[in-house]
Amino acid sequence: MLKIIAVLLLLLVVFVVLYAIRNLSYDYSGEKFRKSRAFSLGLKEKQFYLNDGNVINYVEGPNNGSAMLLLHGQMVDWKDYRFVLPELIKDFHVFALDYYGHGKSSKNPDLYNIERIGSDIALFIQEKIGSSAIISGHSSGALIAAYIAAKYPENLKAIILEDGPFFATEKVRAESTFSYKTFQNIYNYLAEKPNITYFEYYLNNDPMRALFNKDGKDNWNKIVAKPAMKIFRKDMTKIPIIWYYTPKLGVNTLLQLTANLQDKTGDYDLRFGSTFYDFSFFNCIKQRELLKQIHIPTCIFHVKPPKNTAPSYYNEEGILISAMDEKDAKLVKELIHGSILVEGFDSMHNIHIEKPKEYLKKVIEFLDDIDELKIIGENT
Repeated sequence: MLKIIAVLLLLLVVFVVLYAIRNLSYDYSGEKFRKSRAFSLGLKEKQFYLNDGNVINYVEGPNNGSAMLLLHGQMVDWKDYRFVLPELIKDFHVFALDYYGHGKSSKNPDLYNIERIGSDIALFIQEKIGSSAIISGHSSGALIAAYIAAKYPENLKAIILEDGPFFATEKVRAESTFSYKTFQNIYNYLAEKPNITYFEYYLNNDPMRALFNKDGKDNWNKIVAKPAMKIFRKDMTKIPIIWYYTPKLGVNTLLQLTANLQDKTGDYDLRFGSTFYDFSFFNCIKQRELLKQIHIPTCIFHVKPPKNTAPSYYNEEGILISAMDEKDAKLVKELIHGSILVEGFDSMHNIHIEKPKEYLKKVIEFLDDIDELKIIGENT
């Protein structure tokens, strides 16, 4: 009996160790992809230098087809596309860049507006890609893609707007969104200049707490804040990974999104986020007018309502949890002449990460339809 108990205990220990190793070794930030897989796939990291000394960091894949430019969402960088890059580079000449304030690109608040970022990326397209480029932009990257399509369409073939926060990032409307409360938290941290890291400030103040805390219970503190801070205090140079949470739960991924330049835990400049709080990112650009100016083939990707608030995109307090609600998505389609709306992605927001196969399938279908229409037009 003692031998049986000893064997069972040994098996349990082995299981826990393997479980912990799996959770700790998961590539939450994409850095392991950059070091181990990017080179083997033929991706080369490069820099595009502008005349004024600013730098756009990007990776370029083999020339296997039409040029596709990938624009990530906020708080991440080009590595955010690591789940779809291996497939995309088979059929496309892929360029994935870090726009200003992110990754290895320039960090300067004077650059953090849609006009400057959009015009410099348009120059990048002109000089490094050439004509007939396809842009797929996610979240803030979708806003930038729309701007480029409206103002600099001459070198573009089509754009894909992946769950962009259209209209919900404008004054009056923005204040009732979950994302705006996160940007407000960033703005307040930079304004208050507390004698703690942003990571600590985030754990104490971020609106994400409300999604965890139910029925008066402080689940956020128990599940996230306390165990994260216990690890972080041991090494404040990197964002902690809580060993007993699987990647699927998303807790460690959530923590990784707090990596930032100010704490020296990452490359994201918090000052970029604050421009979405004071609306300086848009530089008085009106999104409705901008979308009306787009006249190239456009596909809009939109997610389902979050599971914790379904069938609505709003919580009980009327706060928008998603980037867009159903009315926003339909309005984007109406404003962009001839655009296509693809709805129903079972994703919180980041489709190419959470549902890579569906993302790839819909991208290919959209681009195949464009090519088919072009052939029909040429034949008639």
